[in-house]
Amino acid sequence: MAENNGIVIRDAEEKDRDAILALMLESYGQYEKVMPGDGWLQYAESIRESVDRDGPIARIIAELDGEIVGSVQMFTSSESAYGAPELGILTPIIRLLATSPKARGKGVATALIKESARRSIELGSDTLHLHTSDMMESAVRLYERLGFERAYDKEMQKGDVLVKCYRLLLKETALLS
Repeated sequence: MAENNGIVIRDAEEKDRDAILALMLESYGQYEKVMPGDGWLQYAESIRESVDRDGPIARIIAELDGEIVGSVQMFTSSESAYGAPELGILTPIIRLLATSPKARGKGVATALIKESARRSIELGSDTLHLHTSDMMESAVRLYERLGFERAYDKEMQKGDVLVKCYRLLLKETALLS
Protein backbone atom coordinates (compact mmCIF):
# COMPACT_ATOMS: atom_id res chain seq x y z
CA MET A 1 0.00 0.00 0.00
CA ALA A 2 1.42 3.35 -1.09
CA GLU A 3 0.28 6.85 -0.21
CA ASN A 4 0.68 9.96 -2.34
CA ASN A 5 -0.95 13.36 -1.55
CA GLY A 6 -3.44 11.64 0.73
CA ILE A 7 -4.26 9.16 -2.05
CA VAL A 8 -3.88 5.58 -0.90
CA ILE A 9 -2.97 3.11 -3.66
CA ARG A 10 -3.64 -0.57 -3.03
CA ASP A 11 -4.69 -3.80 -4.69
CA ALA A 12 -8.42 -4.23 -5.08
CA GLU A 13 -10.12 -6.86 -2.96
CA GLU A 14 -13.28 -8.82 -3.68
CA LYS A 15 -15.25 -6.55 -1.34
CA ASP A 16 -14.35 -3.59 -3.62
CA ARG A 17 -16.04 -5.07 -6.71
CA ASP A 18 -19.31 -3.14 -6.64
CA ALA A 19 -17.60 0.16 -5.81
CA ILE A 20 -15.12 -0.33 -8.67
CA LEU A 21 -17.89 -1.13 -11.14
CA ALA A 22 -19.88 1.95 -10.06
CA LEU A 23 -16.74 4.10 -10.31
CA MET A 24 -15.90 2.87 -13.81
CA LEU A 25 -19.44 3.37 -15.12
CA GLU A 26 -19.54 6.86 -13.58
CA SER A 27 -16.10 7.76 -14.93
CA TYR A 28 -16.70 6.53 -18.47
CA GLY A 29 -20.35 7.64 -18.52
CA GLN A 30 -19.26 11.02 -19.90
CA TYR A 31 -18.73 9.31 -23.27
CA GLU A 32 -22.29 8.00 -23.55
CA LYS A 33 -23.46 11.01 -25.55
CA VAL A 34 -20.54 11.00 -27.98
CA MET A 35 -20.50 7.29 -28.81
CA PRO A 36 -22.39 6.49 -32.01
CA GLY A 37 -25.38 4.15 -32.09
CA ASP A 38 -25.40 1.59 -29.32
CA GLY A 39 -21.68 2.13 -28.70
CA TRP A 40 -22.19 3.15 -25.07
CA LEU A 41 -24.31 0.08 -24.30
CA GLN A 42 -21.58 -2.18 -25.69
CA TYR A 43 -18.86 -0.24 -23.86
CA ALA A 44 -20.76 -0.34 -20.55
CA GLU A 45 -21.24 -4.09 -20.95
CA SER A 46 -17.51 -4.48 -21.63
CA ILE A 47 -16.78 -2.52 -18.43
CA ARG A 48 -19.14 -4.76 -16.42
CA GLU A 49 -17.47 -7.90 -17.79
CA SER A 50 -13.99 -6.53 -17.05
CA VAL A 51 -14.68 -6.39 -13.31
CA ASP A 52 -15.01 -10.16 -13.10
CA ARG A 53 -12.96 -11.36 -16.07
CA ASP A 54 -9.75 -13.28 -15.55
CA GLY A 55 -6.68 -11.78 -17.14
CA PRO A 56 -5.40 -8.78 -15.21
CA ILE A 57 -2.30 -9.43 -13.13
CA ALA A 58 -3.43 -6.55 -10.94
CA ARG A 59 -6.50 -4.51 -10.23
CA ILE A 60 -5.20 -1.39 -8.54
CA ILE A 61 -7.37 1.16 -6.78
CA ALA A 62 -6.94 4.63 -5.36
CA GLU A 63 -8.70 5.77 -2.19
CA LEU A 64 -9.15 9.28 -0.92
CA ASP A 65 -10.61 9.76 2.55
CA GLY A 66 -11.54 6.06 2.60
CA GLU A 67 -13.52 6.22 -0.66
CA ILE A 68 -12.50 4.45 -3.88
CA VAL A 69 -11.93 7.26 -6.38
CA GLY A 70 -9.79 5.54 -9.01
CA SER A 71 -8.94 2.19 -10.52
CA VAL A 72 -6.88 0.61 -13.26
CA GLN A 73 -6.35 -2.91 -14.56
CA MET A 74 -2.88 -4.16 -15.46
CA PHE A 75 -2.17 -6.97 -17.95
CA THR A 76 1.04 -8.71 -19.04
CA SER A 77 0.52 -8.56 -22.81
CA SER A 78 -1.77 -7.60 -25.68
CA GLU A 79 -3.00 -11.18 -25.71
CA SER A 80 -4.15 -11.09 -22.08
CA ALA A 81 -5.46 -7.51 -22.34
CA TYR A 82 -7.33 -7.74 -25.64
CA GLY A 83 -7.03 -11.28 -26.95
CA ALA A 84 -4.78 -9.71 -29.62
CA PRO A 85 -1.40 -11.47 -29.74
CA GLU A 86 -0.88 -10.02 -33.23
CA LEU A 87 -0.16 -6.61 -31.64
CA GLY A 88 3.04 -8.15 -30.27
CA ILE A 89 3.00 -6.31 -26.95
CA LEU A 90 4.74 -8.58 -24.47
CA THR A 91 5.10 -6.01 -21.70
CA PRO A 92 2.53 -4.62 -19.25
CA ILE A 93 -0.56 -2.82 -20.52
CA ILE A 94 -2.95 -0.78 -18.42
CA ARG A 95 -6.64 -0.67 -19.25
CA LEU A 96 -9.76 1.02 -18.00
CA LEU A 97 -8.05 3.75 -16.01
CA ALA A 98 -10.94 5.44 -14.21
CA THR A 99 -11.13 8.46 -11.91
CA SER A 100 -14.25 9.62 -10.16
CA PRO A 101 -15.43 12.95 -11.62
CA LYS A 102 -15.42 14.45 -8.12
CA ALA A 103 -11.74 13.51 -7.63
CA ARG A 104 -10.39 14.71 -10.97
CA GLY A 105 -7.48 17.10 -10.83
CA LYS A 106 -6.21 15.66 -7.54
CA GLY A 107 -3.53 13.38 -8.98
CA VAL A 108 -5.50 10.13 -8.80
CA ALA A 109 -4.83 9.00 -12.39
CA THR A 110 -1.17 10.00 -12.12
CA ALA A 111 -0.79 8.01 -8.89
CA LEU A 112 -2.34 4.93 -10.52
CA ILE A 113 -0.08 5.25 -13.57
CA LYS A 114 3.00 5.69 -11.35
CA GLU A 115 2.09 2.53 -9.44
CA SER A 116 1.57 0.65 -12.70
CA ALA A 117 4.96 1.85 -13.95
CA ARG A 118 6.62 0.84 -10.68
CA ARG A 119 5.08 -2.64 -10.89
CA SER A 120 6.11 -2.95 -14.55
CA ILE A 121 9.72 -2.31 -13.57
CA GLU A 122 9.42 -4.93 -10.81
CA LEU A 123 8.31 -7.38 -13.52
CA GLY A 124 11.52 -6.59 -15.43
CA SER A 125 9.83 -4.57 -18.15
CA ASP A 126 11.25 -1.59 -20.02
CA THR A 127 7.86 -0.30 -21.19
CA LEU A 128 4.27 0.23 -20.13
CA HIS A 129 1.56 0.47 -22.80
CA LEU A 130 -2.02 1.68 -22.99
CA HIS A 131 -4.61 2.21 -25.71
CA THR A 132 -7.03 5.10 -26.06
CA SER A 133 -8.92 7.09 -28.67
CA ASP A 134 -9.34 10.74 -29.63
CA MET A 135 -12.67 10.74 -27.82
CA MET A 136 -10.72 10.65 -24.54
CA GLU A 137 -8.77 13.84 -25.26
CA SER A 138 -8.19 14.88 -21.63
CA ALA A 139 -6.73 11.43 -20.93
CA VAL A 140 -4.47 11.73 -23.98
CA ARG A 141 -3.18 15.08 -22.72
CA LEU A 142 -2.39 13.49 -19.34
CA TYR A 143 -0.55 10.55 -20.93
CA GLU A 144 1.54 12.86 -23.09
CA ARG A 145 2.30 15.16 -20.14
CA LEU A 146 3.50 12.11 -18.16
CA GLY A 147 5.90 11.12 -20.96
CA PHE A 148 3.97 8.52 -22.94
CA GLU A 149 4.72 8.52 -26.65
CA ARG A 150 2.77 7.08 -29.56
CA ALA A 151 3.51 3.51 -30.58
CA TYR A 152 2.01 3.62 -34.06
CA ASP A 153 2.90 0.01 -34.82
CA LYS A 154 0.74 -1.22 -31.91
CA GLU A 155 -2.47 0.60 -32.87
CA MET A 156 -5.68 -1.04 -33.99
CA GLN A 157 -8.85 -0.14 -35.81
CA LYS A 158 -12.17 -0.84 -34.09
CA GLY A 159 -14.93 -0.08 -36.58
CA ASP A 160 -14.47 3.57 -37.53
CA VAL A 161 -12.34 4.33 -34.45
CA LEU A 162 -8.55 4.35 -34.46
CA VAL A 163 -7.45 2.95 -31.12
CA LYS A 164 -4.14 4.68 -30.49
CA CYS A 165 -1.34 3.06 -28.56
CA TYR A 166 0.93 4.92 -26.16
CA ARG A 167 4.13 3.61 -24.60
CA LEU A 168 6.07 4.83 -21.58
CA LEU A 169 9.80 4.09 -21.65
CA LEU A 170 10.33 3.15 -18.02
CA LYS A 171 14.12 3.56 -17.86
CA GLU A 172 13.90 7.07 -19.31
CA THR A 173 10.80 8.43 -17.60
CA ALA A 174 10.95 11.23 -15.07
CA LEU A 175 7.58 10.03 -13.76
CA LEU A 176 9.21 7.80 -11.16
CA SER A 177 11.89 10.28 -10.05
